[in-house]
Amino acid sequence: MNDITALILTFNEAPNIERTLHALQWVDRVLIVDSFSNDETGTIARATRPDVRIEQNPFQSFAEQCNFGLTRIETPWVLSIDADYVLTPELIAELRELEPPKEIGGYSAAFNYCVFGRRLRYTVYPPRAVLYRRELARYRDEGHGHRVTIKGAVRTLAGKIDHDDRKPLSRWIRSQDRYAIVEARHLLSSARSALNPQDRLRKRIYFAPVGMFLYLLLGRGLIFNGWPGWYYVCQRTIAEMLLSLRLLTEREKLEEKDKVDSRK
Repeated sequence: MNDITALILTFNEAPNIERTLHALQWVDRVLIVDSFSNDETGTIARATRPDVRIEQNPFQSFAEQCNFGLTRIETPWVLSIDADYVLTPELIAELRELEPPKEIGGYSAAFNYCVFGRRLRYTVYPPRAVLYRRELARYRDEGHGHRVTIKGAVRTLAGKIDHDDRKPLSRWIRSQDRYAIVEARHLLSSARSALNPQDRLRKRIYFAPVGMFLYLLLGRGLIFNGWPGWYYVCQRTIAEMLLSLRLLTEREKLEEKDKVDSRK
C-alpha cells in the first residue's frame, strides 16, 4: 500500500521516538505535530529519520492537534500513531500488502502492552482506528483522550502494535493525575445511559480500583508475567485510584476548577 503519511503527536517523547520511527522506515512520509517539546525529541527524530517533517502547534487538545495534522497531509491515507507505538513486523507486512476496497474508510488495530520492552499477556488498552482515508476522518475529544470518526466501514487488522512507553514513572504519575481531572469532569457531566459498563462502575467511585486490581492480577493472569505484570497492575490500579479521588474532588467541589493541560 502506497500514498500513506504517518502522523505522530509529540511532547517530550525523547525516550520513545527513535523506536517508533525505526518501525516506519517503509512509510514514505512522516509528519510529527509537536507541542513545543523542550527535550531532545526533534533532534532524535531528525537523526533517526532525516526526511521527517516536524510542525509545531500550540496544544489545546489531542483532537485539535490531530485535526491540525490532517490539514497538513496531502496523501489519501493517514497512519495515525502515538509516539510510544511500535509497529510489529507482522503488522508492517500486512499494511504493505493492503489493497482497501472503495467502501472501506479505515482500519483498527489491537495492541500488545509492553513494560520496558516486555510484552504482557493482557492489557485493558483498547483497539483503536489507526489507518484511514484522510478525507473521511475527523477527530473529537472524549474524556482525557480523543477519538476519530470515520465515514465508511472500518475493518480490523490482524497485526498488532506494541504500546511501549518508556518515559519516567514520575512523569507517568503526573500525567495520570491530569488525565484523571479531565476524565472525572467528563464522567460526571455524562448521563449514565451514555457510558459503557466500565465507566458506569468508575462513576460509582468506590469499586473500580479494587475491581481493576483483582481483574488484571488474577482474572487475566498477569500474576504470571512476573515483575512486568505486577508493574502494569500497579499502574492501572493507581490510575483508577487517582480517578476515584478526582471524582470525589469534583463531585464535592473540594477544589477550584483549573484549566488542565492534558499532554503526555
